[in-house]
Amino acid sequence: MNPRNVVIIGSGCAGYTAAVYSARANLAPLLISGTETGGQLMLTSDVENYPGFPEGILGPELMERMQKQAERFGTEIVIDYVESVDFSKSPFEIKTAGGRAVQALTVIISTGATAKWMGIPSEKKFFGKGVSACAVCDGAFYKGKEVAVVGGGDTAMEEANFLTKFASKVTVIHRRDEFRASKIMQDRARKNGKIHFMLDSVPEEVIGGETVEGARIKNVKTNAVTTLPCAGFFVAIGHQPNTKIFQGKIKLDEKGYIITDGRTRTNVPGVFAAGDVMDSIYRQAVSAAGTGCMAALEAERYLETLNHH
Repeated sequence: MNPRNVVIIGSGCAGYTAAVYSARANLAPLLISGTETGGQLMLTSDVENYPGFPEGILGPELMERMQKQAERFGTEIVIDYVESVDFSKSPFEIKTAGGRAVQALTVIISTGATAKWMGIPSEKKFFGKGVSACAVCDGAFYKGKEVAVVGGGDTAMEEANFLTKFASKVTVIHRRDEFRASKIMQDRARKNGKIHFMLDSVPEEVIGGETVEGARIKNVKTNAVTTLPCAGFFVAIGHQPNTKIFQGKIKLDEKGYIITDGRTRTNVPGVFAAGDVMDSIYRQAVSAAGTGCMAALEAERYLETLNHH
């Protein structure tokens, strides 16, 4: 079995961009897409902040275009997901659920991260129709409207503050009577006149017709249920990087994100990481694409050191 020059694990902005750059460098990359191709943007309706699309573009359409671009330059895409990796020796070994065994001289991991959800059925029903897990992505749709943010950590405070640029009122819903967020983030939120707080409270249901119109909120101490009118419902209880199969194989931080060297190199020479799997801060399509480009260029340089060109 001849090892591949580059194997990219995961599709999405980072994976597809890495594929475009690797393929154009004549490295004939193999991209193992995962069973859900296209990453988080497949769940997004309008993407208005990706450069080059002044009218906006649907998330799935943007991903489809990136996939076609990668294929046009010679990327082989396999719809399958990786079950195990062996980075202890070179070439690296990758096994998929579909029974493939692949060897690779370099690997680019772009498996992304998944937003944590509360687990109420209506949040799925209204996803992309008022329910969101990204204020930066969707905040601008709520100019002059009332929105709710669920969560008590830094992410929730950050999203609430960001949303006040657009929304007329932001209500932060939190199940406890105090926040996990850092003091500076809490103070900033409390000083903002547009932000209101519903503490000791949990959302029971998101309600609406075509789009979100409100949420039913239960007070955990009194059991009283109230209806909060809102047009946007933002879940900000954190993200989970998709790194289960890499535990013990490469260095991860305490939250499970892949640790890189400030660029895209992991602690294993020849293994690179791009996109939300290594970025817990920006989590944007354009920054994921940027790190995908960086990882591909780093992989190409690494291959040159192996004298494989």
